[in-house]
Amino acid sequence: MIKALGDIAEVRVGYFFRSRLEHDPKGDVLVVQMKDIDDKSDLQLGGAARVVLPSGKSRHLLKEGDLLFRSRGRSTTAALVSSDLGPAVLSAPMLLIRPTKVLPAYLQWFINSGTAQRVLAGMAKGTLVSMIGAKELRSLEVPIPPPDQQRKIAEISKLAKREQRLMADIAEKSEKWVETVLMRRARNTR
Repeated sequence: MIKALGDIAEVRVGYFFRSRLEHDPKGDVLVVQMKDIDDKSDLQLGGAARVVLPSGKSRHLLKEGDLLFRSRGRSTTAALVSSDLGPAVLSAPMLLIRPTKVLPAYLQWFINSGTAQRVLAGMAKGTLVSMIGAKELRSLEVPIPPPDQQRKIAEISKLAKREQRLMADIAEKSEKWVETVLMRRARNTR
């Protein structure tokens, strides 16, 4: 079965700040921006800004299972909120995807897949900075397998991502080891 993203998830623009975002160390809410998502679509919130959110804006708070979609630039992937961040909001122009009829990890895998990325690239508008709007994103067609298949796909994707990280770590350590050995050799020659 194939459904439009808008039929299986709520899609909306992140929170609009009325003025320039200024970090407030006493802020009660974390602000997730595009810079807080790395190249592997993981959240890196060590340098995230904090603000005091105006009262009555709690509907903008992120929840575990939300997807944070980079709607501008060359990378249009989604990061998964996989644990409770505490009070946090997503900053516009990013898009919030809140799955309602599909497993969040499966939907993240699909959106970040090469197949979906090619479709999204075709939806992008703009010449200098490409952008995908909420309306276009809602129209993305998503295959919906049974929940047990969604779980399996998400788990295999998670394991493959972990394998890639481990392989990169091994390659980096190997390179350092070879350099150390060769440097010793270079210094011991007469």
